[in-house]
Amino acid sequence: MRKPDDSRLTPGQYAQVRAEAERALKEAGAIGRFPTAIDDVMAAAKVEEVKEDVLNEPFIQKLRRQASGALKSALSKVMGLFDAKARLIFIDRTLHIVKQQFIRLHETAHALLPWQRDLYAVVEDCEQTIDPELADQFDREANVFASEVLFQLDGFSQEAEQSDFNILVPVNLSKKYGASIYSSVRRYVTQNWRACTVIVLNPPVLIDGDGFRASLRRHCASPRFLEIFGEISWPDFFTPDDDVGKMVPLGKRRMTNKREMILKDRNGDDHLCIAEAFTQSHQVFVLIHASKTLTARSIIIPSAA
Repeated sequence: MRKPDDSRLTPGQYAQVRAEAERALKEAGAIGRFPTAIDDVMAAAKVEEVKEDVLNEPFIQKLRRQASGALKSALSKVMGLFDAKARLIFIDRTLHIVKQQFIRLHETAHALLPWQRDLYAVVEDCEQTIDPELADQFDREANVFASEVLFQLDGFSQEAEQSDFNILVPVNLSKKYGASIYSSVRRYVTQNWRACTVIVLNPPVLIDGDGFRASLRRHCASPRFLEIFGEISWPDFFTPDDDVGKMVPLGKRRMTNKREMILKDRNGDDHLCIAEAFTQSHQVFVLIHASKTLTARSIIIPSAA
């Protein structure tokens, strides 16, 4: 059974959002076009983006007053805003272009999802509202819509399955679909039938000569991984002395080749896993999978403790 991309939506909620994403893609004629035709999806949703860089504090305060209380306010710096009455979208132009793309779709969801579009006169979005770990249901639905549209439903996952499982698959596909590397890696993991997880670290900070510390930024796992290993409580930081820390590429290296490591399942039993890593300038991805799931879709899941 297909699991929601954001597990905090029920299967029914996810199905509703996915159906709206499919409708938007079809009406825009965007399926099979690359990178995903976000402008055409927005046009199909009858929303327009204001291209001028006007998303400043005086402008935001003006819209807040006009909302007369029907406002969903941001918790931090506003990165995107939807004016429901005018059906206008405003984007923070200082953001990286691929992040702008995701926020465009997130704002479009507020306009298009039938049960959302009449709730607020003005919707503000910030880092918390688009973070899959922090967002409330209203914004989780918009996040899932954005992800389903951006990755063209099952298109990304089906294309990824044509290659051997490795970290460069989502990295390379991110360019084709016009998505960030993080969102592509997350999609690759959360939609995967294998027992896999990705740990995202901040760049390593050198300490004590040859040592370093790389702090944990976020992590996510596939449904199969969670069934076998549960929610692993990863430490707040990693060093060269631990298995994950050993994977962090240093210097000018962009990757660390596959290495074996052991993870314990929910019963405390050992599982042989394979880890590999890829780094950008601002984050490190450590992809880990249980090796048995590379050769068989059916493996024995340990009983719950």
